[in-house]
Amino acid sequence: MAAAMVEAFPHVTNGRLVAVGSRSPERAAEFGARHGIPHVHGSYADLIADPEVDAIYIATPHPQHTDIALAAISAGKPILVEKAFTASIADTERIIETARASGVFAMEAMWTRFNPAIVHARSLIAEGVIGEVRAVQGDLTAFRRFDPADRLFDPALGGGAVLDLGVYVLSFAQAILGTPDSVHATGGLLPSGVEGEFGILLGYADGRSATLSGAFTAYGPGRMMILGTRGWIDVHPRFHRAPALTVWRGKTPEHLEFPGGYEYEVIHVGECLAAGMTESPVMPLDDTLAVQRLMTQVLDQVHTRTP
Repeated sequence: MAAAMVEAFPHVTNGRLVAVGSRSPERAAEFGARHGIPHVHGSYADLIADPEVDAIYIATPHPQHTDIALAAISAGKPILVEKAFTASIADTERIIETARASGVFAMEAMWTRFNPAIVHARSLIAEGVIGEVRAVQGDLTAFRRFDPADRLFDPALGGGAVLDLGVYVLSFAQAILGTPDSVHATGGLLPSGVEGEFGILLGYADGRSATLSGAFTAYGPGRMMILGTRGWIDVHPRFHRAPALTVWRGKTPEHLEFPGGYEYEVIHVGECLAAGMTESPVMPLDDTLAVQRLMTQVLDQVHTRTP
């Protein structure tokens, strides 16, 4: 993810990439030389202390986010934290409470919400183009051959399909429908004890629903559908980078294509900081906490129902 973010920075209009930090001086030096980053630091503490750094993007595995985020907040440095925000509700609450008490900007790096296709889809919904939204349906699969040495399959590093893939589908549904009243989940575990696949049904008191799935164990399109009383929106694969939409008004389709990339969330952070904001109106911390709670419910149900 750090390398992917580097590739986005030439398209960022209101910020520059000036430094990188790692637990290893050698890895920091290699990464900096490979990507032309002027300042390299062999510890996260040194990166946080760098006076040239105005904000920090945290791209370590989920369980490592908390200590780095809290140290950055303590130093008054705004943070963009890769998804999933943390590996537990308690850690997410700690970061949010500390950031709010300190008046320091913090945001989850849910890039999907900032990509032009999703921004346009939400504007169409707000305009009533597809009527009242009643359901969201979608999936995100990323086939991976099981390897116990891979981070994705290591429980100590926050591995498993729910934290890696479920955060996308749950955040998408929560952004469109709000936080659900009920969560029903099923799935399967891999030999290391992490989830290889999951299926989720979110229910709302007024009858709305979201049907979501994800897996390391299968191939799939990675698409979303937003269903309304006057039409629907197909968010084309793969929905988390959202290259295109088809808007259906009755039986009449309108196909729209969009650019996509990580730069849009970075630009948004810069805009928030320039405006003196401490939270994003697009990816607020309350949404991050709501999705963390949903993931925890899904994890609890998958792990208790699976032998």
